Amino acid sequence: MSTPRLSDLRRRDFLHFAGSTAALLALAALPVAALAQSQGGGAPLKIGTIGAGREGGSLGTLFAKAGHPEQLKELVDSAGPNPKAGTVADAVAFADVVLLVVPYGAVEQIGKDYGPALAKKALVMDVSNPTARSGEEVVKMAEQLGGAGLATAKLLPGAHIVRAFNAIGATQLPQLAHRQGEPVGVPIAGDDKDALAIAERLIKEIGFEPVAVGGLAMGKYLNVGTPLAGVHTPDEIRKIAATLK
Repeated sequence: MSTPRLSDLRRRDFLHFAGSTAALLALAALPVAALAQSQGGGAPLKIGTIGAGREGGSLGTLFAKAGHPEQLKELVDSAGPNPKAGTVADAVAFADVVLLVVPYGAVEQIGKDYGPALAKKALVMDVSNPTARSGEEVVKMAEQLGGAGLATAKLLPGAHIVRAFNAIGATQLPQLAHRQGEPVGVPIAGDDKDALAIAERLIKEIGFEPVAVGGLAMGKYLNVGTPLAGVHTPDEIRKIAATLK
């Protein structure tokens, strides 16, 4: 089965301009030294983000305040002493962990430009989604490759990918982090046990409860408009995921 070529994507599809405080930055990246120890006492991690926009900005602020900072110039002032603005190449070269928060149509080009380097990272957290806003061609490509998750793995060969934070609204993240009582669950999907463990650690550090729902084949359900989208408790996520397998 042939895969639609995305090489004709316009430059603006790769250099995504965000509609939030990051509106003046395109596909910004922030390489950062993570200063905080993990809850389990693990070594600090260096985190870099590829992407801009509200989701990247919200996650960036949370990771920055937890000692695992982020990306955008506007975030440097608001997120504390940890952030440092840079380029995509800077982030990839610096980071142990890369957060991928881009329009899904840009993933193929990122793989071409940085694939070998990304394959050396302990974790690539895939926050990107193939949605109607990505364009019909991109959605079709992802579906033909098995849905988001398996598609990202094909586009970033060798990368240790975990999908996470794909369907909680960016504006909700700051309010939901460290929620009183039962924490908000974050469904995650991945095939690499070590990468999953790192993702779980980071998600817990910013005040959420990770819930592994399966391998990357389940990644297609971690998208807007699916039963797992939105705000759920960990138990609710487990029950929903069981109906999708």
